[in-house]
Amino acid sequence: MSQRTPQRNSPRVRATGPFRNTERATPQQMHRRAWWLLLLTVLVPGSAQLVAGNKKLARVGISATIGFWIFFLLLVVIGLINRSWVIWLVTLPVLIWVLSAALIGYSILFAILTLDTLRLMRLGRLYSRERWITFGAVVLAGIFGTSAISYAGNLAGVQANFIGSIFNQGGFTSPVDGRYNIMLLGADAGADRFGIRPDSISVISIDAATGQTVNIGIPRNMQHVGFSSGSPMNKIYPNGWNCGIDCLINAIYKDAEDNHADAYPDAAKKGSTPGTEATRDAVEYVTGLQIQSYVLVDMASFTQLIDALGGITINVKERLPIGGQRDDLSDVKGWIEAGKQHMDGYTALWYARSRHSTSDYDRMRRQHEVEQAVLSQIEPATVLTRFQQIASAGQKLVRTDIPSPMLAQYVELAGKARAIGIQELSLVPPKIDVIHPNFSAIHEMVKRSFATTNAAGEVKE
Repeated sequence: MSQRTPQRNSPRVRATGPFRNTERATPQQMHRRAWWLLLLTVLVPGSAQLVAGNKKLARVGISATIGFWIFFLLLVVIGLINRSWVIWLVTLPVLIWVLSAALIGYSILFAILTLDTLRLMRLGRLYSRERWITFGAVVLAGIFGTSAISYAGNLAGVQANFIGSIFNQGGFTSPVDGRYNIMLLGADAGADRFGIRPDSISVISIDAATGQTVNIGIPRNMQHVGFSSGSPMNKIYPNGWNCGIDCLINAIYKDAEDNHADAYPDAAKKGSTPGTEATRDAVEYVTGLQIQSYVLVDMASFTQLIDALGGITINVKERLPIGGQRDDLSDVKGWIEAGKQHMDGYTALWYARSRHSTSDYDRMRRQHEVEQAVLSQIEPATVLTRFQQIASAGQKLVRTDIPSPMLAQYVELAGKARAIGIQELSLVPPKIDVIHPNFSAIHEMVKRSFATTNAAGEVKE
């Protein structure tokens, strides 16, 4: 019996893996293969091309994926070593812009890889039902993956623009006597108001080591204040700002802006204004503290921030009108009832500025309540989902001379302060005579507040 000699030109079966050898695969095997390719694309974009497609495209996808993994892993490692270093990195506008561009580019690459994976699946080899289910899964994965990555890139760009537009000063500030002192001005320049007047004046004093923070509230109607040593206002007002009811501390801002702007020729270069600098000099005189930076908050724009956050909840102590003046309620548009109320920005602004049946000190308290409510009710989920609206409101809301390299330090201290609790020291009657203040006594009160607080977070007297 003779043996059969194989023909020279008979086809050879290629020894390849199941992802590439699809000629003899059944529809069931092709279905399993399609889902494995989709899983590989979602977990490690580019790996589907490595096992079943174009190796060059695979190298691009996998290299980009690994690059992002290494970047975020390094952030985690650096954070474990020193969290402030990570905060410094993620608050560098240049780095955030690069990350934003990289994420948007990666989202485009992910879309290309997903479409190529769809080609590699050969859905025509599947049964009709499995074909449409698999097709739908690929489309959803592509849409959600591309959208999520591009959204992250867009958020990074928004953050870079937000930080760069507000914190545009260079350099560093050093603590004085172990503390950072930041003047916070709440300016209410509404349509019914003539010029900017900082109706809310306070100093946020932060321990540079522990984050222990005291909010020192200064009443807008304090009189007979002076200016710190070396202030150009001392030459203009050698006897201080003491012309009676027309010389309240909150009027210094407008006076300097309108009449003495030349006293502060370098204010604009420092990211400030003559009115801000003159007010800073007066606040230093009142508190005995050196003020390193200021933050001016436009109360009218504050409404946009509160709306962006979805509103704030405050326990209202007495019924207050929306609209109207102190004794004239003819223009009242509504009422804020006593009790726990969830307020939008418009209502919160009227809660903070209402004068009817209350004193300036009540108004100060309510303004601080609004500020505290915003700080305490900012949640990570809210910031993430509404970041663009928050950033847009913030650019209109805040003006400051805080140097951008100090952001990491202040963010770190803010986290400590929030955990400890912020103490309040209000320089109001009966503790303080606002018409003829004893500034030496106020300086001692401020010093005591840094070391002596009770369990409720209030300064002991």
